[in-house]
Amino acid sequence: MNAFELQRPTTVAQAVAALSAAEDGRAIAGGQSLLPAMKLGLAAPSALVDLSRVEGLSGITVSAGTLRIGGMTTHATVAASAEVKAALPALAHLAGGIGDPGIRERGTIGGSLANNDPAACYPAAILALQATVHTDRRQIAAQDFLLGLYETALEPGELITAVEFPIPDRAAYIKFLQPASRFALVGVFVARDAGGVRVAATGAAAVAFRVEALENALNTNWSAKACQGVQIDASTLSSDLHASAGYRAHLISILAGRAVEQADSLA
Repeated sequence: MNAFELQRPTTVAQAVAALSAAEDGRAIAGGQSLLPAMKLGLAAPSALVDLSRVEGLSGITVSAGTLRIGGMTTHATVAASAEVKAALPALAHLAGGIGDPGIRERGTIGGSLANNDPAACYPAAILALQATVHTDRRQIAAQDFLLGLYETALEPGELITAVEFPIPDRAAYIKFLQPASRFALVGVFVARDAGGVRVAATGAAAVAFRVEALENALNTNWSAKACQGVQIDASTLSSDLHASAGYRAHLISILAGRAVEQADSLA
């Protein structure tokens, strides 16, 4: 690991200033992605700006049909939150299935979204729930936030301060995990509200995406049966040593049906 300067600001303004002043500064939240990359020599920042002491970046609130989660809120906190379990149990379930207990205690929702790993769970959630990502300088709709492989709309030095989720009538997340990494081989998040049904998949391509074919089927008939036989185009999906693109396409429809059943049970 390379030598670096460590800074520990206590306000968002100080954190942004520290990132701007560094030649190659990186914000560190839980460090579950950045630190391994540094150990492997895949990242070599000149400065790390630790966000753990920044005031106002953690916490969970529910108001006016919206669930707001601070960017530095850990997965374990989301999973255990009574507010999340009551308002959006699908999100508590998702957070409780991320990694292992050690990762959940350190990893944060903001860090996960900023990293945008192609097999991470939260990207599917923000797409299906039409969440809004709040930063130190603007608000970004979920469909505009996720751009590509490890790529987001965040500008250099921009920090995620919170994520707001509209609370749906029905929602669930089902993940077929890769047992070694516990990332999603394929994960599917299904949500239904007055605006219709949205289905988002992760782990199947370079970036999480909406699944229009399943949305059309479920808007016509909200049932697990409606997902059966829905053909997912595998031409843009990932194929690797863990699963072929065709297998991932098949899993998306299967998991969507299971998510619909779970969404009804959670309602």
